[in-house]
Amino acid sequence: MENDLIIVGGGLNGPALALAAAQAGFTVTIIDSLPVDRRKKADFDGRSYALAHASMRLLRSIGVWDTIADHAQPMLEIKVTDGRAGEGPSPWMMHFDHAEIEEGPMGYMVEDRHLRRAFLDAMAADKRITHLAKETVVAQSVDPASVTVTLASGKTMTGSLLIGSDGRQSGTAERAGIKRTGWGYGQTAVVCAVAHEKPHGGIAHQFFMPAGPLAILPLTGNRSSIVWSETDVRAAELSAMNDAEFLDALRPAFGSFLGQISLTGARFTYPLGLTLANSFIEDRVALIGDAAHGVHPIAGQGLNAGLRDVAALAEVLGEARARGEDIGGVQALARYQQWRRFDTATLAVATDTFNRLFSNDNPLLRAMRDIGMGVVNAAPGLRRAFIREAAGLTGDLPKLMQG
Repeated sequence: MENDLIIVGGGLNGPALALAAAQAGFTVTIIDSLPVDRRKKADFDGRSYALAHASMRLLRSIGVWDTIADHAQPMLEIKVTDGRAGEGPSPWMMHFDHAEIEEGPMGYMVEDRHLRRAFLDAMAADKRITHLAKETVVAQSVDPASVTVTLASGKTMTGSLLIGSDGRQSGTAERAGIKRTGWGYGQTAVVCAVAHEKPHGGIAHQFFMPAGPLAILPLTGNRSSIVWSETDVRAAELSAMNDAEFLDALRPAFGSFLGQISLTGARFTYPLGLTLANSFIEDRVALIGDAAHGVHPIAGQGLNAGLRDVAALAEVLGEARARGEDIGGVQALARYQQWRRFDTATLAVATDTFNRLFSNDNPLLRAMRDIGMGVVNAAPGLRRAFIREAAGLTGDLPKLMQG
C-alpha cells in the first residue's frame, strides 16, 4: 500500500487533516489542483477566515497556530443587530462578550495568505506527507483491501482510505455515487476587506438587512473583513462597479462608526446555498468540509465545521488503528459519520432558518426577531450558551479541540 490516506483537495481542511493524520502516524498523500506558488501568495487578496476558539486549539495541536498567531486578530465581542441600510440598526440587539466565558477570545480572524502558507510549510516539513500540486483525480476504484485513484497525468496510487476535501462540487463524492440535497438562496456573498480610520476594538458586527446579512469582522490593524450577502442581481451589480462606486454603495450599510473606509485587496463573490451530502461515507471513502456540508455563512461556521470533521476523523482513525481495525473499513467510517452527521445537519437547519427569518422585510417577522434578540440579550444563561456555541465549545468535542 502506497498510502494510508489519499486526500483530494488542497484548500484548508485537506492540509489540516493531512497534518493531524501524519501526527497520528499515518502516511498521507494530498492531491492539490493548484500550484504551490498560487497557494503561497504573499500579498493580501481580501480573503480571511473566522476561526472559532476550538478551531484555534486544533491548529495549535497540529503545530500550525504558533506560525500564524501574530497575524491573528482576536474577536472579543460580537454585536448582532437588525435594520435597513441608511437607517441605522434597530435598538434591539444581541451583544456577546468573551469575558463571559473562561477560555479566552471567542475566535480569531486570520487572513487566507497566512493560513495557507502555514499549512504548506508544515506539510513540507513532515516526511509522512506527500503533497502533489497541479494534479487532479479523474477516476477512482475500490476493492476489498484498498482504493485506487488515477490522476490526469496518468499516474495511479493506492491507499487504505480516500478523503474527499474537494468542495461543494466534490468529484470524489460524485465518483463514489454519493448524492446531494440542497437549494440556492438567490443570494450571493460579496467578500472584501476595508481599511478604516478608527480602531474596531476586536468587535465583530453582524447587521441583518432585508436582502441578507452584512458581517464586519475585525482584522489586525485598522482593517475589517466584509461578507455582504445580497440578492444575486444586486451582487452582480456590486461586482461590476469600480472601487469608488462600490464604496459608495457599501457606506450606507456599513455606517460611519469606524470613520472613513477604503478598499484593501480584491473583491470576490460566492453564490450562497445549502448543500448536504446524503452520506459522508462510502466504501473506503469519507467526505470532510464543504464536500460533506456547505452552509450559509450567516454564522461564520463553514470552515469551523470542516475543521471539526478533521479532528473527529483523525481521532476515529487513530482509535481504529490502535484496535487493529481496517481504517478504511465500514466500522471505523460509520463511527465518523455517526459523530459528525447530526451536528452538521443541525448547523444546516439553524443557518437555513436564521437566513429565512432575517433576510426579509416582513414587519411581523421583524418584530418577532427583534423581541427574540432582546430576550436572549437580557438572559445571561442564554447569552453564555450562544457565546460558547460561537466559540465552538459545545457538543462532543474531538480531543484535538479540547486543548
